[in-house]
Amino acid sequence: MSLIHFQKISKIYSPKCTALDNIELQINSQEFVSIVGRSGSGKTTLLRLLIAEEKPTKGRVFFNKQDVHRLKDGYLPKLRRRIGMVFQDFKLLPQKTVYENVAFAMEVMGSPESEIKETVPQVLDLVGLPDKTSNFPNELSGGEKQRTAIARALIHQPDVILADEPTGNLDPIHSWEIIRLLLKINELGRTVILATHNKEIVNTLEKRVVSLDEGRIVRDEQSGKYMLY
Repeated sequence: MSLIHFQKISKIYSPKCTALDNIELQINSQEFVSIVGRSGSGKTTLLRLLIAEEKPTKGRVFFNKQDVHRLKDGYLPKLRRRIGMVFQDFKLLPQKTVYENVAFAMEVMGSPESEIKETVPQVLDLVGLPDKTSNFPNELSGGEKQRTAIARALIHQPDVILADEPTGNLDPIHSWEIIRLLLKINELGRTVILATHNKEIVNTLEKRVVSLDEGRIVRDEQSGKYMLY
């Protein structure tokens, strides 16, 4: 049974701009899937539909059998706690330390201080930042910033991690550090969906690859390669 199901999804912004065109895609629990395609092919739109930041023009999006666009407003935060999001530009709060950036994700959900103090160090240890808790973002390398962002995405123990071009601002060495961390997270039982332009990473992973072109799925292969048309 699939964890995520994009059922005949279309997203049309205007008569001249169709971001997604009749997408049919299922992703199973604990899969690692790379979504590839040129800029404007619909990768980010697909991810935003899953967390209900966009609504489809046609079709339905299911997460664990729930139609995410028919959830009442009060249930959306619960959905988003089950889906961690990692961005290319990190989106860290510059005036907060590494610890505070990660803790803030729990604070806004009303988590008790005792739980925050227990959970944040555990997650920072998982991503390899136990010695950076007091550092501010401007004191971190690009890779460390992205590790902090991944820690924040993990803090609610989500079922899925969505990584939207997470290596886009990183050099090759730090890029591979982030990919190895995402693989580790996947091995720990979480589904990982990686949207990327990085051909070398996709070809080395030998995981499932879904290729988008002009809003359509043109290829979906297990142990796939980065191939554009």
